[in-house]
Amino acid sequence: MTTLVVCLDRTDDVGRKTGLRSPVVGWEAVRALVTDVGLADPEDSGVNTLLESLRVAQDLRDENEEVVVAVVSGDRESMVSADRAVAAQLDDLIADYDPDSAVVVTDSADDERLIPIVESRVRVDSVDRVVVRQARDIESTYYLLKQFLADEELRQTVLVPIGLTLLVFPLLATTVGPAEGAAAITTVIGLFLLYKGFNVDEILARFAHQTRESLYSGQVSVVTYVVAAGLTFIGLFVGALGVSNLGDTPGVVIPATRFAFDSVPWLAMAALTASAGRLLDEAIGEDPIRRSFLNLPFIVVAVGLVVRGFSAYFLEEQGVIDPFVVPANEFGIFSNEQFVMVAGERLALFVVTAIVISLVGARIASSVSGSHEDAERGDGGPETDPADGDPPSPDGPEYDAPAATEAVADREADPTPERFDPERTDGGADSNASPDAGTDPSTGSDAGGRDP
Repeated sequence: MTTLVVCLDRTDDVGRKTGLRSPVVGWEAVRALVTDVGLADPEDSGVNTLLESLRVAQDLRDENEEVVVAVVSGDRESMVSADRAVAAQLDDLIADYDPDSAVVVTDSADDERLIPIVESRVRVDSVDRVVVRQARDIESTYYLLKQFLADEELRQTVLVPIGLTLLVFPLLATTVGPAEGAAAITTVIGLFLLYKGFNVDEILARFAHQTRESLYSGQVSVVTYVVAAGLTFIGLFVGALGVSNLGDTPGVVIPATRFAFDSVPWLAMAALTASAGRLLDEAIGEDPIRRSFLNLPFIVVAVGLVVRGFSAYFLEEQGVIDPFVVPANEFGIFSNEQFVMVAGERLALFVVTAIVISLVGARIASSVSGSHEDAERGDGGPETDPADGDPPSPDGPEYDAPAATEAVADREADPTPERFDPERTDGGADSNASPDAGTDPSTGSDAGGRDP
């Protein structure tokens, strides 16, 4: 078994420093090459790579294996010419020594790109990368930075913001001051990080695609979404107006509760309009309406009532709004006096009403979705009547394929109508004949008319 221990040098550092042409083959030739490279450049890591090749070859020889150690180098003109030069040298080595396997020794990630070329020509049993201990961290950092700079998306994401910051900060520092400039740049960087962290660009692209598809397909939800957006702005405006009427109220709890109390009806109406438009699109489409779209309007109304009830409770306890008063009325025999509903009673009324509405919505959604499932669930149509002589349909639950085949074969062999008469139950005799009827001696047949 012959093993080729090959040292790869893609950029031809060996030939550039010693003036020798590759490949360099043989133990003595490689050991002499170590001295030449070390004298030319003692700091070159290629010296360690050559020594590692000799060490691997010596270990394999100690295991009684036939070893060929060689150094192949590329070209300095271009990477393509370098790879082709290495491939040609490998072809010559394989043709001369016919190795069964190879051990590759490299000292950099750049040289490791030649490994597929070696693998395409001979089986590679091991790859030995030599890293000088004093320069391990430096070399790893160098290759990480090199890969980072080669990635266009990472360059645009990291280097562009850093470059803009370095350009803008001196301008802001000279015009508005260093503190204000640093604050403005920090704010922009923070917004950019949030923008990338929450994938806002993907969300906006998806929203634009859905909007374009909705416009082209003529969906009703486009109009209802616009109406819902208008109702949302009205709700926000009404809530802000209610907060402004409070004056100088200390704290943030009462203003926030007032904002929720005034804006919730409009916001709930906006959500109800949007969900109604989506429900209409589902109803117009060919697919059955999903249960979630049926239940959504009821959930929106229920949540709006709950929020309205709790905000009204807190505001009434603080004396911001007046209690709910049921006025007196006269309707014939039905009459009542003026009734004042306290905060707890109002909250209970809103909560109970919300629960009832959510239960009604769940019941309606369940019944409608159940009716769609029943309509889609079919049993393959009515079964064929056995009296017709045809076997049941294969879609039927009690279809017996062998029995049906035998029935068809019997009918083709004996097409006598009486054989398949459903009124005959005793092997061909008439079921209406008297049980005491015997055989007629003159005719040779029985009373039922059946031949012996």
